Amino acid sequence: MAEFLTGLKRTHYCGVLRPTEIGQEVVVCGWTQRQRDLGQLIFIDLRDRTGIVQLAFDDGTDRGIFEKASSVRSEYVLAARGIVRERSAKNMDIPTGEIEIEVKELRILSESETPPFEIVDNCQTAELTRLKYRYLDLRRPELQQNMIFRHKVAKVTRDYFDENGFIELETPMLIKSTPEGARDFLVPSRIHQGSFYALPQSPQMYKQLCMVAGFDRYMQIARCFRDEDLRADRQPEFTQIDLEMSFVDMEDILTLGEGYIKRLFKDVMNIDVPTPFPRYTYNEVMERFGSDKPDTRFGMEIFNLSEDVANTEFAVFKNALAGGGSVRGITAKNAVKTYTRKEIDKLTEFVRGVGAKGLAWIRLTEDGNLSSSFAKFMSEDEMKAILTKAGAEKGDVILIIADTDDNTVLTTLGAVRLECAKKLNVIKEGYNFLWVVKFPFFEFDKESGEWVAMHHPFTSPTDDCLDKLDGNKGEVYAKAYDMVLNGTELSSGSIRITNPDLQKKMFSMLGLSDEEAYAKFGFLMDAFQYGAPPHGGMGIGLDRLVMQMLQAPTLRDVVLFPKVQNASEPMTNAPADVDPKQLADLGIAVIK
Repeated sequence: MAEFLTGLKRTHYCGVLRPTEIGQEVVVCGWTQRQRDLGQLIFIDLRDRTGIVQLAFDDGTDRGIFEKASSVRSEYVLAARGIVRERSAKNMDIPTGEIEIEVKELRILSESETPPFEIVDNCQTAELTRLKYRYLDLRRPELQQNMIFRHKVAKVTRDYFDENGFIELETPMLIKSTPEGARDFLVPSRIHQGSFYALPQSPQMYKQLCMVAGFDRYMQIARCFRDEDLRADRQPEFTQIDLEMSFVDMEDILTLGEGYIKRLFKDVMNIDVPTPFPRYTYNEVMERFGSDKPDTRFGMEIFNLSEDVANTEFAVFKNALAGGGSVRGITAKNAVKTYTRKEIDKLTEFVRGVGAKGLAWIRLTEDGNLSSSFAKFMSEDEMKAILTKAGAEKGDVILIIADTDDNTVLTTLGAVRLECAKKLNVIKEGYNFLWVVKFPFFEFDKESGEWVAMHHPFTSPTDDCLDKLDGNKGEVYAKAYDMVLNGTELSSGSIRITNPDLQKKMFSMLGLSDEEAYAKFGFLMDAFQYGAPPHGGMGIGLDRLVMQMLQAPTLRDVVLFPKVQNASEPMTNAPADVDPKQLADLGIAVIK
């Protein structure tokens, strides 16, 4: 039967006790990790969020307490009072391994059924089961430390921005639905039947209104929502370190962002992050790495073979070039043993799965022999030119993509580059930060056949593009910037448009009439008529940042109650049906 805690208040956490406390009377509370009954001796490992301490019961223990200890099972909640003493059989694998508690009073505060899985790190139970019992999964020391780590990140974040003059402001959660690049989560209104709120994809327009309101420097650890398909580094609800600054340029914002990262890593992990971060233009990272969020912890950069094979008769290369595309490749060093013909066939299927039609390859064996999927169609000089451009040596494998769409070539090679690096285990340890700047303002959407904003329509074009706005949209660049860490985009931001005439022009270029633009963004356009300061900002993904700092495999390891692949939550079975009366109150009928 469970007992009460009255008169037995905790004095110490389990994991903080050390030999300096020997001889002291302490009270600890926690969960039973395990109980070992050795007949005349009973040991209980008691666990809380700080660690484990051993409770000892022996022939000097009161018989009633000894019998109670004998009844304890895994995950029972206990309170114990006793004297800290030196442990005879020390366990130097845990911080409390030199001491134990000679128990004088024991209370069973709550009993537990046998858990569906053992509460230990590296638990082999299927993740879906662990997520169903997430409250048990969160007892595991690894996950508890992840959440405590996240707390520390949030604290340093608030401290840093407060010290730099930022004011923490809360923006609304129920807002007007506006196009921001992803599907909104909609919330029906009972009072205004047939109308809907949206959950914010970001506080973008509200933080810009904070600048108009004169707050100068705003920050918020904001909850954001996007109705998108899930992946390892994406959840439908996420947390963003959101900030906006007035009277600044891009340089000010990047410097502030670097200072934040430097402070965060030093305070939380005692790691010195070198600043300033390297900067690359969007075009440069695409040409070199095939990604706008490149991982620079390894080489294997893309090279362009288009000029070297310009006169080839090999149909795959010839047709790609004739169609306005390119021929490019990467060199996987010392990869010939790993990338056998069978493995290259697997890689070819991978390539087709990410958008390319096929993969051309060259293998240079360690004895100097060359085998290739296309050498018989090439001249000797053309093959030599490819090997030279590739910097190929014995033992290397050259992988080549050709397509009429240059973007397909680059993005496919970017994916192949990462796949090969993982397979070859050449990704170095460490934290490689960089900025990607000068993004295209527009990108062409093949499905709609229209040009759309790559970031959002309030992003300012670069000064040197202002006289090109009536020309080729593909030549218009934005004052936009992304912070990237080890191949993951951590933040995205921009300098905003505050000139009403320029904003109107950009809306027009995006195909929005004055009426459509005003219907969607009228409140912001109106605000800009009353003296908008120059401003800019960015949002840093807190979940992704913590995930990268901890090098966790998925966001689910750093989010308290995460969703799974189909955006459901196994513990509560959300989303779920609701009472028909609730739907009637909202004026909604569900069609299945």
